[in-house]
Amino acid sequence: MSAVPTSEGKVILSALIKAIQDNKQYLSDIDGLIGDGDHGVNMNKGFTLCGEELGEKPVDLSEGLKTLYMILMTKIGGSMGPLYGMFFKAMSKACKGKETVDAVTFGEMLIQAKEKVMDISGAQLGDKTLLDCLIPAEEAYQSALDAGKSFAECLTAMSTAAEKGRDSTKNLIAKVGRSSRLGERSRGVLDAGATSCCLILQTFATTLQEQMK
Repeated sequence: MSAVPTSEGKVILSALIKAIQDNKQYLSDIDGLIGDGDHGVNMNKGFTLCGEELGEKPVDLSEGLKTLYMILMTKIGGSMGPLYGMFFKAMSKACKGKETVDAVTFGEMLIQAKEKVMDISGAQLGDKTLLDCLIPAEEAYQSALDAGKSFAECLTAMSTAAEKGRDSTKNLIAKVGRSSRLGERSRGVLDAGATSCCLILQTFATTLQEQMK
């Protein structure tokens, strides 16, 4: 079974940071259609600060994710800071003490992240949130894992489901958060959180696949 050394944490964190930086305006543009328009700005601020904090030194994956969690929780505004903060905290805990991330370990990282976000947000599938991306992505990953697929194949299944989940939010009515006040007017637009979640999960997928040994 393929696995990625947790010592490659810097590579993974750097990829996540660049993905958010490159899509800052896109995420804010989407958010601006039914929200405050600051999702990309806030996410970019947090991820960039994480990159500055990590510096040039190698970092263990768990420690890198923990750093990202702490910065998102304390340094950025809006509701997404705490949500993504706890998302990455859960992932950090799930791979702590591991020498490698294999298919089973990453599956546990996804489960813990999903459960933590569901717990603190109170949102469910269909509420037009990042969970509309995260839940089907995690379920697709676990289904592939249960079917005996390779780590790389599980990641591909996750990535495909994440994209479908993101796209599904376009036809949903927001039921939580500020955009829920718009009712029917929130339909026809992608959810910014689901969009950034898809970006994060797909970056995990491609970077882990590239680093497999």
